[in-house]
Amino acid sequence: MTDETPQSPRLADLGLTNFAPYLMNRIMGRYNASLRDEMADLGLTTPKMRALAVLSVQDGPLIRELAVYTVTEQSTLSRALDQLTTEGLIRREADPDDSRATRLFITPAGRAAFDSLWPHMATAQSRMFRGISDHERAAFVGTLQKMLTNIRKHEI
Repeated sequence: MTDETPQSPRLADLGLTNFAPYLMNRIMGRYNASLRDEMADLGLTTPKMRALAVLSVQDGPLIRELAVYTVTEQSTLSRALDQLTTEGLIRREADPDDSRATRLFITPAGRAAFDSLWPHMATAQSRMFRGISDHERAAFVGTLQKMLTNIRKHEI
């Protein structure tokens, strides 16, 4: 550190309620907890729900891409994908350009499971944005997108 580099405030001085990573973790923890009962009723866990959510809008990603999209460790995701495959909620296909790679697709049963969970997800998101204007929401989401670009390791 040089004399020109400003020193960042200590967490104790900043406070947890002004530390964005803490707030984001708290928010996502509450969001996931609010869906736990509905997911359990469908036999889903958070990693399984995340996989179905991504596959409902992203057709045929590779497993490594899905791990990035779902923000899930590949070993945890692999177990979830094995279960989703056994349950008939997703299907695996060899990549036509690389026989060593596998692409993932949601099945009609998987789409039905996700579609029954989606209203609960949308309600939980709406609850988070209660009292926040459309303009503030758009600005916040834009800021999150910029932050993701700043920290991402992958092109996706």
